[in-house]
Order: sequence, then C-alpha cells, then structure tokens
Amino acid sequence: MPLSSKQLGLIAAGGSAVLLLAAFLFQAAGYAPCAMCIWQRYPHAIAIAIGALLMVGLPILLLLMAGAVAASVTAGIGMFHTGVERGWWEGPTSCTGSGLDMSNLSAADLLSSASSTASALVMCDEVAWEFLSLSMASWNAVLSLMLAVVWAYAAYKHSFTQPKIAQQEPL
Repeated sequence: MPLSSKQLGLIAAGGSAVLLLAAFLFQAAGYAPCAMCIWQRYPHAIAIAIGALLMVGLPILLLLMAGAVAASVTAGIGMFHTGVERGWWEGPTSCTGSGLDMSNLSAADLLSSASSTASALVMCDEVAWEFLSLSMASWNAVLSLMLAVVWAYAAYKHSFTQPKIAQQEPL
C-alpha cells in the first residue's frame, strides 16, 4: 500500500524530530553546540510544527512545500557549517577561531569574565565529533537533504494525485 502525501509529510516531520532529539542527546552527553549548531535546530523545530499542522486539516500542499523549505534551510546551514569546519570558507566571526579580538581588552576586562568553570564559548570551526569522517553538521546536512526530498516528493505526489476541480465554462 503506497503512502499518501500526508503520511510522507508526517514521516519527514518525524525525521526532523529524530534529528532534533539526537542533537539534544549529544548536548546532554557533553557536546556543547556552537552558534551554527543552534541555527540548524530552528528549521527542524519548524518542520515538526508543520507536521503537527498536517494533522489539523490545513491546506496540505502549502504545508508540504513549507516543510521542504524548512528541511532545505537546515541542510544549507549544515553544508555551510561543514565548509567552515573544513576551512573551505570563513564562518561568522562571532564563533570562529578568528572571531575574538582581544587586543583592545584590558587585563581587568579579561579577568572579569574568568571563572572557575570552563568557557561556554564553542567554536564553529572546530569539529567536536565525527563518524565516518563526517561531523555532526555534515550528518545534519546529508540527512536533512534527504528529508527535504521526502517533503518535496510528498508535495509533488499531492499535486498530481488530488482530483482537479472541474473548471466551469463561462455562461
């Protein structure tokens, strides 16, 4: 039995939920996220919300297209983040190795922010974890791109399997 476009959208939203849960589990395991990692989470949350909206009877095609956009955005951020991690291009100065200009800070400025705990600043250009030579950002990009394809296929399927409204001829 083939899946309906709505079911495909719910599967894709579930995939975003799994990826978001995995990100929180990594964080709970001690892998603090950088700023770009956090950015990648927002489109997943939006995709999950879109999946919830599929359940309440809103226009399905628009929701499926919005889900494809959300998954594509997080995949794009993941690809950009991967490039930053690999040194292919510069990342945001707020979270990369070149982002802190301490030349204008006094010793008092530096010491006032010091504490007995480790710094909460996580650099975006450092790979904290990788599997099969792919970082978390890379895996997010690959898996999110796959989810974007599922969303897009669901939208395509919905647009071609729904009965067309008969056009009335002018009187």
